[in-house]
Amino acid sequence: MELHTPMELYTLVSIPEAAFLFSYSNEIMLLGSCFADEIGRKLSDDKFAVNINPFGTLYNPASISLSLSRLMQPEPFTASDLFCRDGLFHSFAHHSRFSSPSEEEALEGINRQLAYAAAYLGRTSRLIVTFGSAWVYRLKDNGNIVSNCHKLPERMFGRERLSVDAIVNDWDALLRTLWERHPALRVLFTISPVRHWKDGAHANQLSKATLLLAVDELQRRYPERIAYFPAYEIMMDELRDYRFYANDMLHPSALAIEYISERFYRNFLSAESQTLLHEWRVIRKAIEHKPFQPESAAYRQFILQTLLKVENLSGKFPYFDLSRELALLHSKLK
Repeated sequence: MELHTPMELYTLVSIPEAAFLFSYSNEIMLLGSCFADEIGRKLSDDKFAVNINPFGTLYNPASISLSLSRLMQPEPFTASDLFCRDGLFHSFAHHSRFSSPSEEEALEGINRQLAYAAAYLGRTSRLIVTFGSAWVYRLKDNGNIVSNCHKLPERMFGRERLSVDAIVNDWDALLRTLWERHPALRVLFTISPVRHWKDGAHANQLSKATLLLAVDELQRRYPERIAYFPAYEIMMDELRDYRFYANDMLHPSALAIEYISERFYRNFLSAESQTLLHEWRVIRKAIEHKPFQPESAAYRQFILQTLLKVENLSGKFPYFDLSRELALLHSKLK
């Protein structure tokens, strides 16, 4: 009987070996689309040191570039940088989560994040940048690209798709400046798997293709300092079933985020950090355990054993901050 090769019913996206890895000793900054928020929260839950979108969610390469430039020269924002609409003060450089009914509160929140993130960037050794769209909006009265339109009338803006050359030239200059100040900084680019469907299927693909070509050129120029993680490709090819999408059929579901995150960990985490991650997840599961009899001697012994594991892990890896977990476990013993 002739044996046939099993049919391939699954397309696995191969990820080339990167010139650099991530570890728990790195301080990581993430900038970009809502996918950067998702991956950032995942990293934070797994106890990595992260700073996530200090300007809020940003979608286009030009706005992300402007935010990084501002972090390198953190001149505080002033009242002239805000505008008021519908009872809220907004900044064109920030997501609406910074908007406030009070001008003073808006500026305080914006500038507090600016100062903290500027200092954090000085310690950052790994930068993750997620481009979402090549489309930008410009204010017609001054030509400035905005990060957020804040639901202002469409007639106030001009809309255009950035070219590959424009993105590459902007980011080439920006990265050179960054590396002059932070030579050890390594940059991981990714393209958001979230599709911008209001433009239509074709326009979305043109936008994503523009971003992919720009990142590819930057990586070609700086192969030792730039890597690419194919989140978009994984979503399109490995997770092509609609069960991996949220209810809007555009955003990745929680399961998809989990899967893509694990692919990132598997390919970009150092061996020591993968071991540490496994140890941490065992401890986190124990901490989150809800006992049937919280007053029992058996549960008290379980807490003591978990506490010992946390103390041992903290002793082996001083940069692994477990102070909150230690305090929580001690409170359960009282």
